[in-house]
Amino acid sequence: MRAWVTLPMLVLAACATVPREPPPRAEVGIGFDRDGEIASFADGVADPSTGRLVTVDDPVRVASISKLVTAIGIMRLVEAGKLDLSADVSTYLGWPLRNPGFPDRPITLTMLLSHTSSVRDHDDQYAIPLGQTVQATMADPRSWDLRQGPGDGYFTYGNMNFPIVASIVERATGERFDLWMHRNVLEPMKLDACFNWPTCSDAALARAVELDGPDGKPLKDDLHGARPACPVLVADGEPCDLLRWKLGENGGLFAPQGGLRISMSGLARVGEMFLAGGTIDGVRILSPQSVDTLFTQVWRSDGVNGATEHGFYCSYGRATQQIPTRVPGCGDDMGTNGAILVGHAGDAYGLKAGLWLDRSRGRGIAYFVTGVPEHAARDDRSSFTAAEARAFRRTYALLDR
Repeated sequence: MRAWVTLPMLVLAACATVPREPPPRAEVGIGFDRDGEIASFADGVADPSTGRLVTVDDPVRVASISKLVTAIGIMRLVEAGKLDLSADVSTYLGWPLRNPGFPDRPITLTMLLSHTSSVRDHDDQYAIPLGQTVQATMADPRSWDLRQGPGDGYFTYGNMNFPIVASIVERATGERFDLWMHRNVLEPMKLDACFNWPTCSDAALARAVELDGPDGKPLKDDLHGARPACPVLVADGEPCDLLRWKLGENGGLFAPQGGLRISMSGLARVGEMFLAGGTIDGVRILSPQSVDTLFTQVWRSDGVNGATEHGFYCSYGRATQQIPTRVPGCGDDMGTNGAILVGHAGDAYGLKAGLWLDRSRGRGIAYFVTGVPEHAARDDRSSFTAAEARAFRRTYALLDR
């Protein structure tokens, strides 16, 4: 319940010095339907050092929206008969993936994709350096929920699920994760996009959006047209030699959980593919059944069966969110005017982003905003930040043009 505000309170508030957040560095949005763009906008700067203005075609690190694109690869392998969403993933990994608190319970791809696997994040352990392994990381009991086990249907969002998923991709394909995703997911959709830069073109790299903190300090992709000296994480004193990569040992090297660089026009094409039942430009990427599988709810909050992060996550499929969720305590409605949207949010290095689809009406939005403070002001109508909610609503309004 909102409290009443009296006139003296307003006077005191007006006299107080309230710190204001800096304006966003860049804000880009595009509204689209099955056939392409409806309308778009692009404001702000992509590269502060040169003053280069941002456009809808500039690639940006879209954070956790990467999980949804990674899941497209998983479904292609399921359709090819190389993976099974319900099988014990230990058979793919070549070693037993087990929660030490529940050693007899198998873990499936559906559990990993839906964050119901009981895998937990701690100390950014999902960023595994070159030469280290997912298996060793998962041997640490802190990487597990020892109270809520796999199969309990308990949701806790965790990035570590996706280095495991990407390791499975490598084992199933015999190829490095980023290279396989480029050839089998991004290239067929005609996307000049990449995980951690190696497979993007020079032209895309020259348009990279730099991610800065509110103080202007570069946080990610301070490139200015030059490829990063090392596209993966390495431990201090270790060489950045990709010949040290070993098949299936560390699927997290190219950041399947958050390292996709893609423009908003490119992300809109991903959305168009989903809206068209798995095809883009006449090319079949997924079957309609696979699209439905990704967006079908696996978990829905009832107030006790998961960690919603203050109402931000209240319904989840296989690497997909659904908003809004009509459950008490959920704040995942930024203003959809009654529509149910599916997709995913992204949040890292001062960026807030989203790909959201209204499948019933055959339309969607993709947007990002950069330079958002870590402890940014919250939206007064949802659990999202105010900056993201503004970008969402501005982009969503494009659909009515």
